[in-house]
Amino acid sequence: MDHFLYRSGELYAEDVRVADIAATVGAPFYVYSAATLKRHYELFDQALDGTEHLVCYAMKSNSNLAVIKLLGDLGAGMDVVSGGEYRRAIAAGVPGSRIVFSGIGKTREEMTLALKGGIRQFNVESEPEMQALSEIASSLGIDAPITIRVNPDVDAKTHEKIATGKSENKFGIPISRAREVYALAASLPGLNVVGIDVHIGSQLVNLEPFELAYQKVAELTEVLRADGHEIKRLDLGGGLGIPYERSNSAPPLPLDYGDLIKRTVGHLGCEIEIEPGRLISGNAGLLVSEVIYVKSGEDREFLILDAAMNDLIRPAMYGAHHDIVPVVEPAPGEEPAKYDIVGPVCESGDTFAKERVMPSMKAGELVAFRSAGAYGAVMASEYNSRPLIPEVLVQGDHFGVIRPRPTFDEMLNRDTIPSWL
Repeated sequence: MDHFLYRSGELYAEDVRVADIAATVGAPFYVYSAATLKRHYELFDQALDGTEHLVCYAMKSNSNLAVIKLLGDLGAGMDVVSGGEYRRAIAAGVPGSRIVFSGIGKTREEMTLALKGGIRQFNVESEPEMQALSEIASSLGIDAPITIRVNPDVDAKTHEKIATGKSENKFGIPISRAREVYALAASLPGLNVVGIDVHIGSQLVNLEPFELAYQKVAELTEVLRADGHEIKRLDLGGGLGIPYERSNSAPPLPLDYGDLIKRTVGHLGCEIEIEPGRLISGNAGLLVSEVIYVKSGEDREFLILDAAMNDLIRPAMYGAHHDIVPVVEPAPGEEPAKYDIVGPVCESGDTFAKERVMPSMKAGELVAFRSAGAYGAVMASEYNSRPLIPEVLVQGDHFGVIRPRPTFDEMLNRDTIPSWL
């Protein structure tokens, strides 16, 4: 569900005409719906009703300060994977007691930052990381709360670049070695083992892989408790997918996911953490772009947009699909057209869709990429010296720019020419 709907033939973001935003900030731009963000967070929170739990938003999906503050004010925790994300969470008013620090390459500087600023837990991914954290926490006179991320060797049945729970993936420790690694953690000073962490991948569209992974976690919990470890918290990761193609069947609902969690690990008496990102922010955002040209090729028509792969890299990186719709609906009975939809970057990979059937478009008209709120702006770059595009947040009948487009002077002034040139 989202709050981007047509009214009288025009696309609205909540109660604001998308065309009005374009007239104010200029295309291309991202626009997010506060109502959709709120609704999606609440779906996960309600799905775990009856259990002690914390929904930690995976900030890597969309880390704009306004988005973080909106969710933090609702009570969300934050899942961060870098010192920069930690600083963003703190800057948005989220207390350290609701921040979980994940990621396989935490530096000593990042560990120190989080220990001094406050942290709910570190999700530790390796023995070298554990030893480094032990040394830093001991030197500061602090006990670092940790879970250990186990790799359950479960195929998430998702794109290979976003699968994280198979034995060949770089994440976590093999679940077969969990007992010895937990024994090491218990022997190290400055560490307080509080639970188990698992995350098997992103954009999962059925629940079976989750069930297999969580059953293994439940079994491991009993084994580790028998070994004398106090396992009071289970971090079950995120990864529930969204319907990028509206014509396809919808992925499972958060309510179904919550029922699965209760069925597989609910009997253990543990506090549950989940870390959804894409399902909270994905359908809460559009990328809006203007048609520059319609170009006739040898055997196809090209729709050339002012947005490019540097603004939304998912299609180039993953072959990802986004529904692309006109901001103004076509007249009834108008014949559709077929386009290769491309951007202006000098790469053949700067292609959003091939042979996409959609309403006939003309230069100057606007299109909207649906489901662009996750892994869009956060993965953008200034390739080809193209400025990062604005981000806009809508709430009801008003909107605000939450990240402005930098000027070319601001971009140029970040570079420095050495005095000897």
